[in-house]
Amino acid sequence: MVRLIELFKIFFQIGAFTLGGGYAMLSMVEIAIVDKRKYMSKEEFWDLIAVVQSLPGVFAINTALYVGYKLRGKKGAIFSALGAALPSFVAILLIAMFFTEIKDNEVVERIFKGIRPCVVALILAPAVRLIKQNSMGWKKIWIPLVSAILIWRFKVSPILVILVVCVGAVLYGIYMYRKMNKV
Repeated sequence: MVRLIELFKIFFQIGAFTLGGGYAMLSMVEIAIVDKRKYMSKEEFWDLIAVVQSLPGVFAINTALYVGYKLRGKKGAIFSALGAALPSFVAILLIAMFFTEIKDNEVVERIFKGIRPCVVALILAPAVRLIKQNSMGWKKIWIPLVSAILIWRFKVSPILVILVVCVGAVLYGIYMYRKMNKV
């Protein structure tokens, strides 16, 4: 059984060294929880991520809460969430204290510009892994691509896209059910 302090430590390290938020940390969580320690299977992990994506709130904290809860119940959820949140809290506190003094510093500006491509890669890597793992062929890949283009290029509300995709999934499920049962 995983120790509570180990859950805190895992998520603290991930929270401290991941830039870009929850999606960027997915690869690190998967490596730490699934690959290295074998606390859950890949299928369990990605099913968990599917549930976490549908929950309101901060994705990184929800992921830590859910993994912690799955592994050690309520105490595991608390320790994991604290571990994930504490590095960001401290960093934001420090930045808030000193940002007005360094915000116009050219070196700081360049550092932030240099970090941006890394954040994109950290977010893209788990997306590609999820596509591969779910054997999402060209017949299905159009859904996330069209969704992303609608949101990014045409400024369609993500809520509307999610609702349309959900309705489409239900209709497709009904169609497939009827097709298989010849109703």
